Amino acid sequence: MSLPKTLADDVARNLVMVAQLIDEDPEQAYAYSRIALRLASRVAAVREAAGFAAYATQKYAEALAEFRAARRMTGGVDLWPVMADCERGLGRPERAMAMAGEPEVQKLDKAGQVEMRLVAAGARRDMGQIDAAIVTLQSPELASNSVQPWTARLRYAYADALLSAGREDEAREWFGKTIEADKDGATDASDRLAELDGVEFVDAMGEDEDEDEPATVAETGAEAEADVDSDGDIDSDIDDAIEAEAEADDEIEVQADDKNSHDKG
Repeated sequence: MSLPKTLADDVARNLVMVAQLIDEDPEQAYAYSRIALRLASRVAAVREAAGFAAYATQKYAEALAEFRAARRMTGGVDLWPVMADCERGLGRPERAMAMAGEPEVQKLDKAGQVEMRLVAAGARRDMGQIDAAIVTLQSPELASNSVQPWTARLRYAYADALLSAGREDEAREWFGKTIEADKDGATDASDRLAELDGVEFVDAMGEDEDEDEPATVAETGAEAEADVDSDGDIDSDIDDAIEAEAEADDEIEVQADDKNSHDKG
């Protein structure tokens, strides 16, 4: 769907802010995503960005509705793992596990398949199946010495699962392997390993750092929230539409499950 240039520029600016803020200030990113959604709710990239912003703020029902909408618009499967993780966030690990066995998983690229494996292992842990979670994570990607973008997270998840199962020596080994792959410090594997070894760190800077730290929330972010609040009626309409879409999707899934059960019977 194409937008008039001025409108497209406004939407793009808000999406840029979502991308810039989503890790450091997810609430502000969410505020910007609502503005973009209000301006261009029929654009797949906007629905996807709104989904990730909602996901980052743990609004899992809203995130799932946005991801479903984006998927309907594009027909792609890239969002399948994060949709399954939303099911976990909603307390439905069984649905996440069911999604892990769907044909869509085979259409994912390698990174997507690894992500799906991580989600499935998390769902197993949600259901108290720690040994099954460990087995789920055991894969060629885990065993490989090649470092890929997903390697650190996969090794970390495996180490954490081992530790939960009481296999401390193995966990220590895999936290060490995580550190080798985690060049950007995306995980806290070094802290976890130090904790296992009984090492404690003391922050020498203490409160002085906090007092000298400049404000990090941009005025434009505050304005974004104000804009969202000022258009409460429009946002309410969007929320109603999102909720209706989610209910419709759930109804379709229930009907499909009933049909499958009937056919098997």
